[in-house]
Amino acid sequence: MMDPKTVHQRRDELQLIDVREHEELADGRIAAATHIPMNEISSRLEQIDRDRTVVVVCRSGRRSEQVADYLNQSGFTAHSLTGGIQQWAEDGLPLRLTARPFQSDIPLPGTEGIMIHIETIETSSLGDRSYLATDGHIAVAVDPQRDVDRVLDLLSARGLRLTHVVETHVHNDYVTGGLDLARRTGADYVLPADSGVAFEHVTVADGDAIETGELRLRTLHTPGHTHHHASYVLESADGDVRGVFTGGSMLYGTTGRTDLVGPEHTTELTHAQFHSVQRLARELPGETEVLPTHGFGSFCSATPSDTDASTVGMQAKVNPALTLAEQDYVDELIAGLDAYPAYYARMSPANRRGPAPVDLSLPQPVDPGELRRRIEAGEWVVDLRERTAFAAGHLAGSLAFELADPFVTYLGWLYSYGSPLTLIGDTEQQVADARRELVRIGIDDLAGAAIGNIADLADGQPLQSYPVTDFAGLAEAMASGDVQVLDARLDGEREAGHVRGSQHIPLHSLAERIDEVPTGEVWVYCGSGYRAAIAASVLEGPERQLVLVNDAYDNASAAGLEDSE
Repeated sequence: MMDPKTVHQRRDELQLIDVREHEELADGRIAAATHIPMNEISSRLEQIDRDRTVVVVCRSGRRSEQVADYLNQSGFTAHSLTGGIQQWAEDGLPLRLTARPFQSDIPLPGTEGIMIHIETIETSSLGDRSYLATDGHIAVAVDPQRDVDRVLDLLSARGLRLTHVVETHVHNDYVTGGLDLARRTGADYVLPADSGVAFEHVTVADGDAIETGELRLRTLHTPGHTHHHASYVLESADGDVRGVFTGGSMLYGTTGRTDLVGPEHTTELTHAQFHSVQRLARELPGETEVLPTHGFGSFCSATPSDTDASTVGMQAKVNPALTLAEQDYVDELIAGLDAYPAYYARMSPANRRGPAPVDLSLPQPVDPGELRRRIEAGEWVVDLRERTAFAAGHLAGSLAFELADPFVTYLGWLYSYGSPLTLIGDTEQQVADARRELVRIGIDDLAGAAIGNIADLADGQPLQSYPVTDFAGLAEAMASGDVQVLDARLDGEREAGHVRGSQHIPLHSLAERIDEVPTGEVWVYCGSGYRAAIAASVLEGPERQLVLVNDAYDNASAAGLEDSE
């Protein structure tokens, strides 16, 4: 990487390549930079000077790292601009401002006046993306989430008519909004052959095409994530390829996991996944934009990815299904599979039955007395507040599930579906946001919500609390004597390194193994503090005194605590 000030000083000797999308240029561009969007890099290498050092520019530095790696593997000398345009601007370096075009509008070759537009709809809490593709008049939705109001709002704002809702597969990590969206808009609901759903839909098989307006979606059967999985190649009406919706097949630097259908199918599906990704790379142009559903934090991804855009050509350099021999890929993927959320087992059956229309209304209010009765009855009462606020003061018996990106994954993982569930929140909006997250995984029936200051909700009872520290604080305590430490991370995280002498019980196993945790003072850590806070609230009781280590695990090594054996 190369920092902005160095790049600015050396700009005359460097070649700067800006790989952002057209609409991002309105945030400012470096005057000396050549604009080549990331999805066009592999087809425009001739515009890059092999005799000069190349610096790749994007918004934050993530995409540019991947492009720089690709260029280095292609024989260039390339660096990523540290921190991207954001850091360049923060350093006070000069930027040229331009007018902002309509997002992602790209003229299709040979179709003057017609634009293709792909809108990405992020669901960061589940690590997934949905897409809306349009020619400016009609639209196609791909893998929509349960809360379809986001898609409906986009259609209304753009003045678009939805003609098709397309699924790459029957999803295992969320309840789809596809059926509801299709029924609300009158669009055709399209699923791959052999999906096994119980409602009326349009079936597509390998080679089938969906043609609507100036858009064409060509179906490729890409088994691996599931047996029936399909990818859809987005083309103009005359066959020019714009992108490929890959669902849980080819992801960014990884592939979809292959063990969700059942352990007896894992090896077979892993081999199938290898061949599916190979097919995509073989049949599609290198500049084809890869548009996956999973891979942004979803447990549906075989391994994590930190990239937010890519092309087929770039994946040929970095994707294990394209860089490893088949058996090596199969062995590596299967060896790397870790636990996944228990609620996944409910998603596919719900999606095959046909989910009910979504209800995002606020749950009924619960007063402090009733809240206390529910806690005493052993019901699920979930506190949505920030985890250090929970530690500073909370209702005894409530559970700490901070409303942040991991919220829905870990609540869904631990929750006993069908049990009464009451939320505690600071505001109505906080509760509404939690409601939205929960319907995405089929938790529709909330018993109510208590909203307001936590002291006012205590019904005259004293609040509970426990101290919060970091890994440096844990190191200091361990230097002074014996300390009982609990690691709440997954097995794979533990194997990569852990606090020496710590006990390991993954968060999802804690309730059934709670008797293994000694009484007395217990310090709890995870990768960030989020899961540790949940674990502390599960463990809390008169027999234990909890200490929350609210810190990134990377800091454990700096504190001299890590044992990697």
